Amino acid sequence: MVFEIDAKDLHYRELNQQIRKAIAEGAKHLVIKHVNGHRYLAAGVSAEVDIDVYGVPGLDLGAFMRGPRIRVHGNTQDGAGNTMDEGKIIVEGMAGDVVGYAMRGGKIFIASDVGYRVGIHMKSYMDKIPVLVIGGKAGDFLGEYMAGGIIVLLGLNSRYPERPLAGMFLGTGMHGGVIYVRGHLPETQISPVLKIEEIDDKDKATLENILIEYAKDLNFDLEEIWKEKFFKIKPKTHRPYGKLYAY
Repeated sequence: MVFEIDAKDLHYRELNQQIRKAIAEGAKHLVIKHVNGHRYLAAGVSAEVDIDVYGVPGLDLGAFMRGPRIRVHGNTQDGAGNTMDEGKIIVEGMAGDVVGYAMRGGKIFIASDVGYRVGIHMKSYMDKIPVLVIGGKAGDFLGEYMAGGIIVLLGLNSRYPERPLAGMFLGTGMHGGVIYVRGHLPETQISPVLKIEEIDDKDKATLENILIEYAKDLNFDLEEIWKEKFFKIKPKTHRPYGKLYAY
């Protein structure tokens, strides 16, 4: 059974109260219409529930969540997936800044472009590996201070064809995880403690699993995605900044 909420005349606190009430009463599929900047949707929710959002969610969509599957039928503002632990966020349009900040698990699939400082402080633990896929292009500081997880940057579905694939300072402070980039990225664009390499068979298998799911969720052509060569960006050592400070 689908539980529908009209957010048009609701304050974001009222909307979140209704979402939590519906889930507490056993709802497994929510449809939220006329969303317009409402903040913290599904933030902190620990439940297996599908949520369809129509409109533009505000800051921190799905922050700290553990379990929900959210599909945004449009764009979303900053902070989507902030420190999320499990679940999935699918955005059919663009996303703002700091998407996936410190995310510790789950998946975020963006159809088009993202803003600045996306995927910063991402981390993983044992079998919990967060995944962030960007269908378009990214602004400055992608993967800043990244400690774990996977970022995939496709550059396929961008509203800004004149812009570079990623902005400045990609991977600044990165000391774990991996960033996969579809297409050429100059080495001058990354920190000297990072390296760019062609992907190997293990990387290709990892990407294949991710991209099959991504293409299905967002109606991308998987064959088109693989037409360009992929590269991976990783720290050169397990402790790339160990000699940065005097002891």
